[in-house]
This record gives sequence, C-alpha cells and structure tokens, in this order.
Amino acid sequence: MKAHDGMYIDGAWRPAAGQDVIEVVNPVDEQVIGTVPAGTAEDVDTAVRAARAALPGWAATPPAERAARLAGLRDVLVARADEIAGTVTAELGSPLKFSQAVHAGVPIAVAGSYAELAAGYAFEEKTGNSVVHHEPIGVVAAITPWNYPLHQIVAKVAPALAAGCTVVVKPAEDTPLVARLFAGAVHEAGIPAGVFNLVTGLGPVAGQALAEHPGVDLVSFTGSTAVGRQIAAIAAGQVKKVALELGGKSANVILPSADLAKAVNVGVANVMSNSGQTCSAWTRMLVHRDQYDEAVGLAAAAAAKYGDRIGPVVNAKQRDRVRGYIEKGVAEGARLVAGGPEAPRDQGYFVAPTVFADVTEDMAVAQEEIFGPVLSIMRYEDEEDALRIANGTVYGLAGAVWAGDEAEAVAFARRMETGQVDINGGRFNPLAPFGGYKQSGVGRELGVHGLAEYLQTKSLQF
Repeated sequence: MKAHDGMYIDGAWRPAAGQDVIEVVNPVDEQVIGTVPAGTAEDVDTAVRAARAALPGWAATPPAERAARLAGLRDVLVARADEIAGTVTAELGSPLKFSQAVHAGVPIAVAGSYAELAAGYAFEEKTGNSVVHHEPIGVVAAITPWNYPLHQIVAKVAPALAAGCTVVVKPAEDTPLVARLFAGAVHEAGIPAGVFNLVTGLGPVAGQALAEHPGVDLVSFTGSTAVGRQIAAIAAGQVKKVALELGGKSANVILPSADLAKAVNVGVANVMSNSGQTCSAWTRMLVHRDQYDEAVGLAAAAAAKYGDRIGPVVNAKQRDRVRGYIEKGVAEGARLVAGGPEAPRDQGYFVAPTVFADVTEDMAVAQEEIFGPVLSIMRYEDEEDALRIANGTVYGLAGAVWAGDEAEAVAFARRMETGQVDINGGRFNPLAPFGGYKQSGVGRELGVHGLAEYLQTKSLQF
C-alpha cells in the first residue's frame, strides 16, 4: 500500500489543501493498494487559476507546436504502456491482457490521432467576405469515470490541448492511480506548466466545485445520466457549455439474413468485455421469433465459457447494484439461462456472466443501464417491430446491426436513434465521432468532431 501525496497543479506536485485521503481498493482481493488526497474546493480553485494563467500562452502556441507536444505525450505513453496496464489491472480489476490491449492501447491511439489532427486542422476558413476563426473555448473541466480510466482522460485532454485549451482533470475516485501516471507523462512530455492540472477527489466535493467554478468555460463529463443532469443544471446557471457522454442501453439487432452464430457470439463478447462496464455495450440482443430459441442456446453456451475470467466489477456498491438488477429481472419474469445473482467467488467484486431470455420491453433489465455483465435477449416479429424495440428506450448511445447483405444492415442502422452503429461487427475507429442521442448525452468525442467541442467560432467580415 502506497500513500500518494499532492495534486499536479501548475507543472508540479503540490500539497493538498486538506488532510483527507481516498483509499484505492483492488477489486479482485478487496485490499487497499494506495491512497490519494481527497481534493477540496480550495484545491480546485488553485488548479483553475493555474489553468487560466496558462491559457493565453498555450492558446497562442502555433498548432504545429501543440501537435508536436501531443506526439511527444503519445510517445511517453507508449514507453509507459506496461506500467499503465498494470496500474489499471490493480485498481479496476481488468484482466492484464485486456488492460494492455484496451486500457493502454486505445489511449495511445487516441493521443496519436489528435497529434495528427492538430497539425492539419483548418483553424481558419474563408466563406464569402468573411474569415471564420476557430479558437480555444478556454479552461476545460474534465470529469472522468472509472470504467475506462485512461481512455476517458485522453479522449478529453488530447482534443482540448490540440484546440489550445487548458485543462483541469478530476478523475474517478475508484481509479485515480492511472490518472497520476498520466500527469507524470504530461510532465515528461514537456507540456507547459498550468496547461494540464490534476485534482483527485470525490464527485460531490471536488467534481461539483469544478463544475461550479466561474473560471471554467466548458465542463466535459462522462458518467451516469443522473449526474450528467446535475452538471448540466449547474452549468446552465452560468450559461456554460457542457459536453456529456452518459448512459446507454444499446440494441444488437440480428436480422434474419445474418450469420446467427457469429452475431450472437460477438454480441455476448461485447457485453462481457470490461466486465460489462461499458456505456456503449450491446446489452439488448434483438432476434427474430423464428431464430429466437437457437439464439438463446448459443448465447447461454457462449456466456458459460467466460466464468469469472472477465474480472470483477469496480467496487462492492457496483457489485450489489448489478446483482440487484439480476434479482429484479428474475422477479419480473425474465428467464435466466446463464449466470445469476450468486457470487462466483468468495472474495472480490465478481458477478457471474448472466443472460436473460424472454425479456419484454416493460422490464427493468430491458430499459435501465445495469453496467455489468448482463445480457437481455428480446424477440421481435418483423423489421418494423425490431426498430420500434431498438428505439424504445430513453438512451441512444450505440448499437449494432447484423445482416447477410451489408446494404440491408445499413438501411436499418440509418433509422436507429443512436449515435454510433456497428455493421456486421465493424471495428472501433478512433477517428469516428462518439456520443449519444436523447438521454445518452450532448456533444461528441474523438476525431474532428471531438476537437470541435473545444473550439469557439468567431467570424471576421471584410
């Protein structure tokens, strides 16, 4: 167990204003592996002031130089990839191979993508007798979750820095250690003092102070829809811009012409990935009534192969929440075909990979985000019925469509009310915009669209 001191503010590790600490627990064995300072409103204020002081110089830095700094940051992350993966495995419980490939690999790819975008982005354009100038929006508050702890930081910090903004990050209290590693990487990469700042702390204290701070121009938040609403309400009082990436209940629609076995197996793997702690997971599998029984059998067999190899969920509260949803699904009449609420291990925050059949639209497991390894399989009558069910939640973050003919899948996907749809198992693209419809959020992350969130537009008439 290591006690980590200080906040990274204005280019250095500085003592916290208070004495309280947050314990970081390993979800596999429930042992405390470290502590970090619990930041206060005073720490937040110090960090925001540092970011404001650094803003003019960083905003005036040529885009090519900002791009070079981001490329240097990517290189440091590459050099530290093993340390990053090991840290995420320790504080999140993710299996090491997954941490290496995803928790370390994806942020490296995203950082590299913004190094390239910053170098070539048209920060000015001419239209008629006007020049349209895109300039940094200002100081960014980045409040990030625990499920992809480094990716969510990089997905906010990299475009903000590329745009010329300065940033204060408040990472999730469950996974602050990799955020501290990132701060060290920023320092090593030579990002100027005050451009990036890190305050660890609790959401209701440090997070709220950051969202409320009058020196913050944009709040970028990833997390639950409930907290997103609170942040939006706080920001509205100052007419402050927000970018919100919130919950999801994504549909995996398997059309009758699809390769059923492949679609089911990939769909189950998607839900079990990261122990189900993925906002974009395809947690509702929609299957035509004539193929339903076969799909249920395939899904049950696929889920049974995972056992507890998927790793635990992040903490005891989350474990109990997920198991509570499983119990509720049973009580509402869904048929349990794999897993269940019983703990697969005596120690650790493990939840059994779980599959429900005979799920109807009125059930909680069909409507609410569970954020655990739980799949609900639903039957549909025809394509219009499938579309109605797919669009029949308050969320619209992601989804998938499978069909024997790609054009058929695309035609269906175009009618889905969701921000991103994978066609026949399409691969992750760090340049494609990611974000939601409806209560899944406001704004986009990744690629050019993610960069645009951090820019203010000014027109000059001649």
